[in-house]
Amino acid sequence: SSSDCPKAVGWEKNPKGCMGPRMVNLSECMDPKRLAESSVDLNLKLMCWRLVPTLDLEKVVSAKCLLLGAGTLGCNVARTLMGWGVRKITFVDNAKISYSNPVRQPLYEFEDCLEGGKSKAVAAAERLQKIFPGVRAEGFNMSIPMPGHPVNFSETTLQQAQKDVAQLEKLIDGHDVIFLLMDTRESRWLPAVISASKRKLVINAALGFDTFVVMRHGLKKPKNHEIGDSPCNNSSGSVDLLGSSLFSNIPGYKLGCYFCNDVVAPGDSTRDRTLDQQCTVSRPGLAMVAGALAVELMVSILQHPEGGYAVASSSDDRMNEPPTSLGLVPHQIRGFFIKI
Repeated sequence: SSSDCPKAVGWEKNPKGCMGPRMVNLSECMDPKRLAESSVDLNLKLMCWRLVPTLDLEKVVSAKCLLLGAGTLGCNVARTLMGWGVRKITFVDNAKISYSNPVRQPLYEFEDCLEGGKSKAVAAAERLQKIFPGVRAEGFNMSIPMPGHPVNFSETTLQQAQKDVAQLEKLIDGHDVIFLLMDTRESRWLPAVISASKRKLVINAALGFDTFVVMRHGLKKPKNHEIGDSPCNNSSGSVDLLGSSLFSNIPGYKLGCYFCNDVVAPGDSTRDRTLDQQCTVSRPGLAMVAGALAVELMVSILQHPEGGYAVASSSDDRMNEPPTSLGLVPHQIRGFFIKI
């Protein structure tokens, strides 16, 4: 009769009371891409479960990061961002991969240098997706107009510069954290100005031969604060989140940027360089250290209840209770390999 159980394995009554097969979705267990994604997330969740229960991973994973520069710093910053589970990474660079790059820049290989070299930004984005398919990586091969570098040679160059500025502004609009990782000082000026006007979190990293600086740029006061509101919920009223914190240090909206101490505007720093001075020369391990510190600074800022407005911690605060679950949130981190 129709009520008899069919001679088959796995048939049972469904919610409607009819006999049918029980379906099981094994994509989470069988799909390699899904397995990679869950494994990456699990490694991060272990930090919460075992060591830092207050760590808000969602703030880090959901951060959209724009990397201006896909060289030695850019490659190392990107790898560390992936280690933190960041899913959206965008590169901007106008250079091509040369034969000297792969040994210092871990996102490139020898084959990328052949036939004139691939675009750094495009190749870096492609490599990130090969390393972890769950990342949404893009690369834009474009130049950033710089002070002291004329663009009005012709109508064509002027129009191209205008397009580059419009594209840069659009990219900054669409991201949460902007990393300044370029070779020259003046190339950081325009992105710093645009980001400041849009109240974007900017992390800057720069290298010498055996020295480095990693810093965050200050943020303008939010518009709602100008009418008496605070950017964060502060129901107790005991702490002014924009003016003070656990430590009586400089609030985030008073912090300077990379150019705040300049007496004159930045200019062309490459014009008078000889051929042997046209390439950045630094100790090979320097970029890895600075790149890692840049990302760790970003993560600490995102964990702070005030975000980019966090009061800058100083070395004097090391004995006090840290403001975040990951420790201090400084304005600048400077390192000197010669004094290790």
